Amino acid sequence: MFDLVIRGGAVVDGTGAEPVVADVAVSGGRIAEIGQVDGAADRTVDADGLAVAPGFIDPHTHYDAQLFWDPAATPSPMHGVTTVLGGNCGFSLAPVNPDDARYLQEMMAMVEGMPLPALEQGLPWDWETFGQFLDSLDGNTAVNAGFLVGHSALRRYVMGSDANQPASSDQLDHMVQALHDGLAAGGMGFSTSLAHTHWDGDNEPVPSRFSSTEEVLALAGAVADHPGTWLEFITSGCLSTFSDEEINLMSQMSARAQRPLNWNVLTVSADTKDRTNHQLGASDAAAEVGGRIVALSMPTIGGLKLSFATYCPLYNMPGWKDTMNLPRDEKMAALADPETRRWLNEQAQTGSGGFYHMAQWQNIEIGTTHSPENDGLTGRRVGDIAAERGQEPFDTLCDIVLADDLRTDLWPINADDSEESWAHRTEHWRDPRVIVGGSDAGAHLDRMCGTRYFTIILGDIVRTRGLLPLGEAVRLMTDVPARLFGLKDRGRVAEGWHADLVLFDPATVASDPIEARTDLPGDCMRLFAGAQGVHRVLVAGTDIVVDGQVTGATPGTVLRSGRDTETVLP
Repeated sequence: MFDLVIRGGAVVDGTGAEPVVADVAVSGGRIAEIGQVDGAADRTVDADGLAVAPGFIDPHTHYDAQLFWDPAATPSPMHGVTTVLGGNCGFSLAPVNPDDARYLQEMMAMVEGMPLPALEQGLPWDWETFGQFLDSLDGNTAVNAGFLVGHSALRRYVMGSDANQPASSDQLDHMVQALHDGLAAGGMGFSTSLAHTHWDGDNEPVPSRFSSTEEVLALAGAVADHPGTWLEFITSGCLSTFSDEEINLMSQMSARAQRPLNWNVLTVSADTKDRTNHQLGASDAAAEVGGRIVALSMPTIGGLKLSFATYCPLYNMPGWKDTMNLPRDEKMAALADPETRRWLNEQAQTGSGGFYHMAQWQNIEIGTTHSPENDGLTGRRVGDIAAERGQEPFDTLCDIVLADDLRTDLWPINADDSEESWAHRTEHWRDPRVIVGGSDAGAHLDRMCGTRYFTIILGDIVRTRGLLPLGEAVRLMTDVPARLFGLKDRGRVAEGWHADLVLFDPATVASDPIEARTDLPGDCMRLFAGAQGVHRVLVAGTDIVVDGQVTGATPGTVLRSGRDTETVLP
């Protein structure tokens, strides 16, 4: 007697093979049989006309906080996700001194866009060690969730308010020991940030940015002592172009740890081929010294909301930080000044990667407005409005946001939507130096909803554009991340493997549009997108989503290194 038999679906097994119609039987949370299943079952699901695939794996999330008030990590499972990996960019919620949680709350509110009231009210903050943090989530998640140990938390835990200084040898020893403790308790590895875009709640660089090369390499080296672990890294060059020093540091980190290192995020387009090749050259350099570097690359463009009123990527435009951090009235006065506008625009045009695309002001679409002067502008592009007014686009943009007391919602529309660019992106997703990912799900809640890329791949890239066969697309979202991170018995529909599955209709699967919801602790707002055509999502054989609705079941596993992962060598 099986617990469940899914009958007649087109099994897309995650290996890249094309679908094969078969039954899938589940017992004890694992796949017991695939093929023509004749045995009886407690429950049967008719999957005729549906694809049956491994649950999708999101390799770069920040669900560390949200899982406490939202065990399903919505909307991720609505898009077919069954496993999320957090603690990225050097930002974990443990270890933390009992009297220092406020610092982490304010840092996460600033750097990862998690509303401070939600962090204050939605978490118990009753842990100190990384192991205690994992214990607090055990048995309380719908999805499987693993977490890296973050450098900024480690530094603050050991150094307190002195974390904005170089570490002494004793302090470094204590950091290494705290990392060992976290990894022994099940931390998935070590993450750190040296990126100039990362600031804490006091508008100072996050603690990891004060670390020396010696410190970073010592912490990376500690990872080598723990099976089933890896490294995650972000530096300023991730957003533009790596320096030789950054490439060398990443290579040495991976070689020292004897583990793969992934970085976030690779921007791919037809007009930046030289830059893309340079960035991927870091992987080739690492291989020469016995390391392995893998780039995360988001398979979508757009979907990012900006505002001059609240912290967002505009604050990290070249040269903009001081102006954007002025008090509101002073900021408005600066944006009204023609000379300041000219200077800001000139600085923005020197950016590269995502900053360059954001600075194409003519392509920004106006979202919600708040003043009579801006009535009728919602849904229109700045370039069209500027042409009507006889202005330069940046002047028009500034006039619009000033009329709204800076509160205008702005949606950059990436102009690089050509067939050539999409073909170029698809080619790179197949490159072993690249993995699809970078959603930041659980973070930047008021300005993006990145987790919908899974259904966008299936609905747009596979069905509409025809750039990937279905089997290959599923492999990129399942087996590829599972094998990179050593997730045991996950990422494929295979006998004996975990019954983490998604049933979807290839003819209708798609993401819903992004909408605003006020459903966070403290009545805070977030951006949200459901999905179409995702009929059922299972974790360990238990339904966690049925026809777009979360069931409330919590069969997920808090993944622990070594127990739930195996070592992947460079």
